Amino acid sequence: MFERIKQLVIKEFIQTFRNKKMIVFLFVVPVVMLIMFGYVATMDVNSVSTAFYDLDQSYESRELARRLEASGYFDIRHRPGSPQEIKELIDRGKALCAIQINNGFSKDIKRGIATQIQVIVDGTDSNTAMIAMNYVNIVTAQYSLVLTKQSVRPTISKIDFRPRVWYNPDLKSRNYYIPGVVALLIMLTCLMLTSMAVVREREEGTMEQLMVTPIKPMDLMLGKTIPFAIVGFFNMTLITLVGVFWFAVPIKGAFIFLFLCTAVYLLSVLGIGLFISTISKTQQQAMMASTFFFQPAILLSGFASPIENMPEIFQYITYLNPLRYFLVIVRGIFLKGSGIETLWPQVLALLILGVAIMTLSALRFKKRLS
Repeated sequence: MFERIKQLVIKEFIQTFRNKKMIVFLFVVPVVMLIMFGYVATMDVNSVSTAFYDLDQSYESRELARRLEASGYFDIRHRPGSPQEIKELIDRGKALCAIQINNGFSKDIKRGIATQIQVIVDGTDSNTAMIAMNYVNIVTAQYSLVLTKQSVRPTISKIDFRPRVWYNPDLKSRNYYIPGVVALLIMLTCLMLTSMAVVREREEGTMEQLMVTPIKPMDLMLGKTIPFAIVGFFNMTLITLVGVFWFAVPIKGAFIFLFLCTAVYLLSVLGIGLFISTISKTQQQAMMASTFFFQPAILLSGFASPIENMPEIFQYITYLNPLRYFLVIVRGIFLKGSGIETLWPQVLALLILGVAIMTLSALRFKKRLS
């Protein structure tokens, strides 16, 4: 049995690597996609185009403007002279944020009474708008604390606000997204390759030749999945190295644990690919079916938006998505250094799901060959 599987694995590797385009797809495309995701898929907002409308023209208002620019979050490109000019700048997309300082800003500060500033944000991109508003709050809160310490009229009570961020102290969204990209690319490559493996044999007319040999259906199934499992492990290692050494994403957990969890994850991915191969008649159909599965899997995984924000019915559907569990695992290993004592519920769920999917796919595979 082992000799038959070994020969099938060798045959599959030779058949796969004979196509130079396939080599590019396996080893170059994942790295290129990771680099693109690393630079493009980020929620960080820097150098927000800002209009600063200063009606007070005082030292305090200019100091606030200086602090906004020094934070690196805001780029004050415009100094409008009227509210109408602010409207035109935002309407034309030249400014995302406008900050207005009213008359009496400096006097109110010196008298120790509360003062106000107006922040106008373009809400077309709601996420960017919310982040920009939070940045304004952070900078003004810090400036307010400095003014409170300098005031000759100290307040009766003072709140010393000292936030501490765990696991991702710099709040870099890249550290959050790149581990998720590892999970996505493993699914994409292994799903595509496995789904087309059996179909390719039928299209090329070699399936009949395999059927007249002593090879059993289980041998053929293992011979078709093991090579792509090896490819999945290689891609995981390659992408992880690029993420750690190129993007400086920390990996605080044990790499061997990540390796073992990837093996459990591949059970589901290869099982789904194998199932798709049994319901497809051509490689084109297999590729379309893989794409049809892959895109909803991303949306229902929590990769970009929290699962808790989804409608309740879709939250239940996510329990059938292996990507949901592996994202929690890979992010926990990378950012928190979590181990089996913390991630065992996700590993167990992924194992149960993987065994169920692989069993169903194996039964379908045998039925298709019979």
